[in-house]
Formats: sequence, C-alpha cells, structure tokens
Amino acid sequence: MDIAVGVVVRPVAADDLGALITLRRMWAEETDGPTDDAGYEDRFADWFERTLPTRRAWLALLPTGEAVGMMTMGLFERMPKPGTVQSFWGYLSHAFVAPGYRNAGVGRMLLDALLDHARAENFARVVLHPADRAIPFYERAGFSTADMLLVQHF
Repeated sequence: MDIAVGVVVRPVAADDLGALITLRRMWAEETDGPTDDAGYEDRFADWFERTLPTRRAWLALLPTGEAVGMMTMGLFERMPKPGTVQSFWGYLSHAFVAPGYRNAGVGRMLLDALLDHARAENFARVVLHPADRAIPFYERAGFSTADMLLVQHF
C-alpha cells in the first residue's frame, strides 16, 4: 500500500503551531543531532506569530491528524509599477517530510499546494535554495537553475 494514501495537505492554521514545532525539531535533530534547548518552543512561537502576515505554510497530515510534512513560503510584495497588476514572488523554505514518508509523494503534494497558491495569486516567481539531494525533486517539478541572482554571504 502507498504510504501517501490518505495524506491530506492543507494550509497551516493558527492551531497548528505544535505540529510545526515538532516537525522543525525533527528536522534539526536529523541534521544536527539532539539538542537540549529549553527556549526553542517560545522562540518558534514568537517567530510564527511575527512572520504569519508575510508567510504561507502547508502541512501534510495523516488521517489520524499526525503531521508528517511541512513547507513554507515567504511572501515578497513587489513594488507597484504603473500599468501592472500588483504581484508577489515567493521564497520556498522549511520543506521537510518525516523520514518514513519520503519518496511516497508527500513532498510533491506539499509542493503542488504551494505552487497552486503561487499561480492562483499571480506570483512572478518562486525561488529556493535546495539541499543538494533535493535538486532532482525540484527539477522534476519544473524548477531550473537561476543564474540571475546574486548573493552576499555574511
């Protein structure tokens, strides 16, 4: 049986804070190992509240309600220009699928929800900085290398 069967992807709601906190900690522990950080949940809640007006996020949920994936997109409103419709561009970030649900379509479901939103809202573009292992996933979804961006690291 396909493990993605029954998974539902929906926009994040205010009461999803706990699920996001759990998934982000799971990602951090997979990446950096376990960390004892007593203030993490409060910092995350503060970040979530502050960035909510300029961010969209989606959760992948099992029929039981357990969150097994997330994806967020920072919203950047483009400066108005005479004769054009107001638009945005998005920065896709914080993409994570729990290990037991990878390579089963969950990530693609999250990405499709994000891209559907961007298309419906007439975004100019969606950009991201993927991990090396995720590049083929994003290329299969139509992303291409952007050589028009510059960066300055600090």
